[in-house]
Amino acid sequence: MSDSTTSSSFDLNAFIKESKDVLVNPKSYFSTMKTTGGLVEPLIKAIIYGVVAGVITFLWSIFGIGAVGMFGGAIGVMTFVWSIIAAIIGLFIGAIIVLIISAVCKGSTDFESCARVVAATMVIMPINALLGFTVGISSTVGMIISLGVNLFALYLLYHGLIQALKAKPETTRIVMYVLAVLLVLFMIIGMGTRKRMSKFMDEFKNEDLKEMMKDNENN
Repeated sequence: MSDSTTSSSFDLNAFIKESKDVLVNPKSYFSTMKTTGGLVEPLIKAIIYGVVAGVITFLWSIFGIGAVGMFGGAIGVMTFVWSIIAAIIGLFIGAIIVLIISAVCKGSTDFESCARVVAATMVIMPINALLGFTVGISSTVGMIISLGVNLFALYLLYHGLIQALKAKPETTRIVMYVLAVLLVLFMIIGMGTRKRMSKFMDEFKNEDLKEMMKDNENN
């Protein structure tokens, strides 16, 4: 086997180690992360994270756990497929967004480097899917935990920007704070919308029950 083939092959053991390093010590990982070598490696990473997240979501649907579990295995299969597609699309769209943020923060604007940072932070996908069961316990608890996971993703992205893309720490912190506030606002809005929908569905069910009782009385 030639050297070029060996260097271009995907190392699963290295992938697992890197995933752990991103979660445990993101500062150290991103400071030594390769920013070149092609888009195949980050694409494979994104797909693997998408597959793992999809498998977890599918299992939740089979066991009837979490939000997806309420709809059964058929939706679980669709969610599995969508998880992989979302990972691929998310990699490239995310790379563009990170490139813009990095440019604002006076960091690297190399697309491949940004894609590699995004691929590394996508380790959050399986974690988010794993914690999806909490929605079945309580929608509020589930949304709060999801917010926590997303805030941690911003923390990883912060280190990716300043360590790998050499963005200015001060400007990057401000951008991360703004994004964190937006996440909190979206969660609050989402909780309010969910409560209104729940109230509407309860009233709708009550109206249906009253109509059924009237029909029974008439009969």
